[in-house]
Amino acid sequence: MTFHVSLVGRSDLSGEIYRQIRQAILDGRLRPGERLSPTRELAAALTVSRSTVTVAYESLLAEGFATSHTGAGTFVSDQFEAKRPASKTRRSTARAIRVREVWETIALPSFFHRAVRFDFRAGLPDASLFPHRSWRRVVARALRSHEMAAGIYETPAGNSDLRAAIARHIGISRSVSGSPDDIIVTNGTQQALDIIARVLLEPGDVVAVEKPGYLPPKELFKALGARVIGVPVDSEGLVVEAVPAEARVVYVTPSHQFPLGMAMSLSRRRALLAWAERNNAVVVEDDYDSEFRFGGRPLEPLQTLDTTGRVVYLGTFSKTLLPALRLAFMVVPPSLREAAYKAKFVADWHTATVAQDALAQFIDEGVFARHIRKLSRIYSERHEMLTAGIKSNFGDYLDLVPSSTGLHIAAYARSASVDDIDAIALRALDLGVAIQSFPLEGQPQAGIMLGYGGIETTRIAEGLRRLRRCFDELKSRRPKAA
Repeated sequence: MTFHVSLVGRSDLSGEIYRQIRQAILDGRLRPGERLSPTRELAAALTVSRSTVTVAYESLLAEGFATSHTGAGTFVSDQFEAKRPASKTRRSTARAIRVREVWETIALPSFFHRAVRFDFRAGLPDASLFPHRSWRRVVARALRSHEMAAGIYETPAGNSDLRAAIARHIGISRSVSGSPDDIIVTNGTQQALDIIARVLLEPGDVVAVEKPGYLPPKELFKALGARVIGVPVDSEGLVVEAVPAEARVVYVTPSHQFPLGMAMSLSRRRALLAWAERNNAVVVEDDYDSEFRFGGRPLEPLQTLDTTGRVVYLGTFSKTLLPALRLAFMVVPPSLREAAYKAKFVADWHTATVAQDALAQFIDEGVFARHIRKLSRIYSERHEMLTAGIKSNFGDYLDLVPSSTGLHIAAYARSASVDDIDAIALRALDLGVAIQSFPLEGQPQAGIMLGYGGIETTRIAEGLRRLRRCFDELKSRRPKAA
């Protein structure tokens, strides 16, 4: 690429070109063996004579910063690879720019940074089961499509073929009603929530969330200036009577409550919709992994029961395909459609076109449905094995929460505190086992989540054996009662 040299207000042009290229070599921006721009090209880019650039290059050659090969060009010398210092960063000063205080309270996730042999982290699909060959085929076709050849921007709501495919898929598989015009393709569920917040919330507005619940939405709403209030859940899901009357938005995971795993009962679903109508509020239904159901009758989504247009339905392909694709969608009621389109536009205009085109083909050709059926069989076996293992081997430590949906199960710690569970999780990591804990707000004990999407079926038993060892070690270190 053409190296940027600033000559504005400079007098010694050859010397300035030499010094700036020399510094780029020393700090690593120009790497050993990298070809420098031909003198004619750089002279044209800088609007100087070719001899001016030639003098600078001769100085670099004379001092060993560059080498010249007849007929090939001028290259950065290899001898500076070992001497290259670390890149410089700008130092903070007393006058450094201040950020809003809310960002001091939000931490970046780190629990997916380390690979482990026994991976019980929640929300991970099995990447080894992803149909890479079929996906490469539809991506290749998408790259040859007319839309790509035209090189134009997509509509903010997303690829029309993909929205039609999603509408058909969720209409059949989840009984969600909505036309393609009601669907907006997003970069993950978090962006869908960001769009909702942009459309509905003013600073200080109240958002009700489940307690315990999924942390990223809480952090997002808080970062946007909303007041986030936790609402307790019980065996039937969100306790509707505890939702604050001033809530403008209620965020729920009714099909598979995160993290506990129970499904919201039909009576609670109806009660929540009635509450939303009375209080002129919006219900955000995050249906993040209900494609995988291993027992019991499926309950109707809130969106299907909604008769007044108060539910925004969220779905994602991170659990069924790969999180790396960052593909999700939202189904918005007609009253929010235009504003949501505009919010998506100002956020990032549209999601990557190639991925959308490929996914539309993936769904329409039936590959996605076959993939889901295959995953369901495998995940069902893992769910049964993991559930049985917790019941039979951890009864003295954990109380399993019944669940027949999704990619993880949850359990209450019988006596272990949050600090205890965190210590167990750290010790387990040393043994190659990854789990996630969560606090039970207002209670002394904690809970753990155990995912079965990211661990091979044959490794579950050994992973649980190592985890049991961590619980036993903690118990052995505790002082015995007199």
